[in-house]
Amino acid sequence: MTDFLLELRSEEVPARMQAGARASLEKLFREQMQAAGVMLGELTLWSTPRRLALIARDLPQATAAVSEEVKGPKTTAPPQALEGFLRKTGLTQDQLIERDGVFFAITEKPGRATRDVLAEAIPAIIRAFPWPKSQRWGAASLSTESLRWVRPLSGIVALLGDDLVECEVGGVVSGYATRGHRFHCPGDITIGSASDYQDKLRACHVIVDHAEREGLIRTKAKAAAEAAGLTLVEDEGLVIENAGLTEWPVPLLGRFDETFLEVPPEVIQLTARTNQKYFVCEADGKLANAFVCTANIEASDGGQGIVAGNRKVLAARLSDARFFWEQDRKKTLEQHAEGLARITFHEKLGTVAQRVDRIKNIASDRLPELIGWPEAKARAMQPKLRKAAEIAKADLVTEMVGEFPELQGTIGSYYAQSHGSEISEAIRDHYKPAGPSDDLPSGDVGTLLAIADKADALFGFFLRGMKPTGSKDPFALRRAALGVIRLIVENDLKLPLKKLFSAVDWERMFDSDGVDYADPSDDIVEFIIDRLKVQQREAGVRHDLIDAVFALGGEDDLVRLLARVHALQAFVATPDGTNLLAGYKRAANILKKEDFAGEGDFSLSYTPEPAEKALVDALAEAGPRAAVAVEGEDFAGAMAALATLRAPIDAFFDNVTVNDADPAKREARLSLLAAFRRAVHAVADFSRIEG
Repeated sequence: MTDFLLELRSEEVPARMQAGARASLEKLFREQMQAAGVMLGELTLWSTPRRLALIARDLPQATAAVSEEVKGPKTTAPPQALEGFLRKTGLTQDQLIERDGVFFAITEKPGRATRDVLAEAIPAIIRAFPWPKSQRWGAASLSTESLRWVRPLSGIVALLGDDLVECEVGGVVSGYATRGHRFHCPGDITIGSASDYQDKLRACHVIVDHAEREGLIRTKAKAAAEAAGLTLVEDEGLVIENAGLTEWPVPLLGRFDETFLEVPPEVIQLTARTNQKYFVCEADGKLANAFVCTANIEASDGGQGIVAGNRKVLAARLSDARFFWEQDRKKTLEQHAEGLARITFHEKLGTVAQRVDRIKNIASDRLPELIGWPEAKARAMQPKLRKAAEIAKADLVTEMVGEFPELQGTIGSYYAQSHGSEISEAIRDHYKPAGPSDDLPSGDVGTLLAIADKADALFGFFLRGMKPTGSKDPFALRRAALGVIRLIVENDLKLPLKKLFSAVDWERMFDSDGVDYADPSDDIVEFIIDRLKVQQREAGVRHDLIDAVFALGGEDDLVRLLARVHALQAFVATPDGTNLLAGYKRAANILKKEDFAGEGDFSLSYTPEPAEKALVDALAEAGPRAAVAVEGEDFAGAMAALATLRAPIDAFFDNVTVNDADPAKREARLSLLAAFRRAVHAVADFSRIEG
């Protein structure tokens, strides 16, 4: 058994592509080896900006002989079919095997040297590599058949043990030589085998293990900040990116002019992170005038020159940000908002100014009533809701958001501070939640504004027929729906969705284009319910229990829906729930077999048997109890009421013959089972529950 090393060296691979490249290299290598019958052991994948590396442990020296079977035509097929099959396989008819009236060609493939297999696999892997973006280079690039790679491929190291695997692709020939650090050790390095690869590169200032570089950056960046009495603002994405930009990472602390701290800290951090790949630091919980950059060289001056150069570049960026900050504040947000009339939200949904009017209508005029705010609270909050809605989108036309679109909402909150903390925070929060782990708005104004913002987007795009299809969701409506769900459920809001989407006079808010559009409210509610199902399944709620509650229909209060689902999940896990479900299934099967709907009331024209009478009495008590509990949203109480039916239904099936010879008894007993089914359905559709 022998270790195999493959290194593919090129010009700098973008940091964002390296994780995907490692995964692709592993996948392609496994596919090639599996197709050739090579058994694989442990695989190690590494990457640096200039190389992808793979080490396969314990490869066999040769593949085992394999028998390949190819199915041919039936023995009764026309002669032409058999002749074609023989030509394809290169066999004669007497070499075929007949089995169940079908010809099979069985050929024995001898084992091959693993080195030969690898020599064929490496060019195939390189040519099939799925880079997100790739290029051709040199004179050969005139041909569309020339090699493509993310950056020009310059070297291949392919060693099985200490033997070279000879191969060539695009004019690049495999060899023993690689290159060390671009500045510290630019010459060739001879690799003897997989066992000395990592150590030889380390000796030449290349840490080939990306995870090791990430660890060094975390540790040394934190240490550099702490040495200056500061706290590093942790950023795992930045750690990974810097590890993908360096082969010998050296974190260095630098300072910038303290006067730049008058700019919002989010702007400074975004400038440092996005444009320069710097970490930022804090002192006493506030942003400090310090950054940590990651050099790719062990500088002779300890990094002073590198820090000075990075300080100049960052100062230029921060000067631009400060200019935008000063220019924007020369106008009020109300003045900025006037520019929203010149921005088209969508060609079929009008301008952003028109959208602001719609959001204001929903947030201030409709939502307080729909969620049940007391009249006094609604009257007191309405001016704040209207003002927040009017200026929430105003920062979209500011210089700062034009430069840093990621900060929409955040910048608006700074410019709105003169309007008070509630309005300022609402503007900051109204885009939330942007994802399943994102925070929710911190106050009532922000919560209602966020619901209105997402509701407007959902209604508008559904109204114009631009709903998501399959995997396509260009307007992020699934995210908007999940945001509405979280805002309602996690704030425990009693908000009926149908009233939210249908009670507002939407039609006057859209420019008429001569088309009579149908009200999409029902479609939107169904869309949100579907998103809720997905969310709850991912949270561990059984899908069949969700369906059992949702199948009842007519419910658009998400808080009430989920309370019923959770109560049902707890109930079916108990012995009473398990046995009641079994009794329900038996009753439902009998009714289905007899094709008995039994929607009306039942009456007994005979003296019932004791078990029959017990079930009648139990239903007379449990049915109303369950209905009252459901009406009062006491779903645990509703389940407790159903639990009282367990013993009577078991006794009924043990002691009563449903299909009695007497037609009157048969009809009455089927009606009794139908009444039992209706009582259960008042809580959930048990037919959807598995088990």
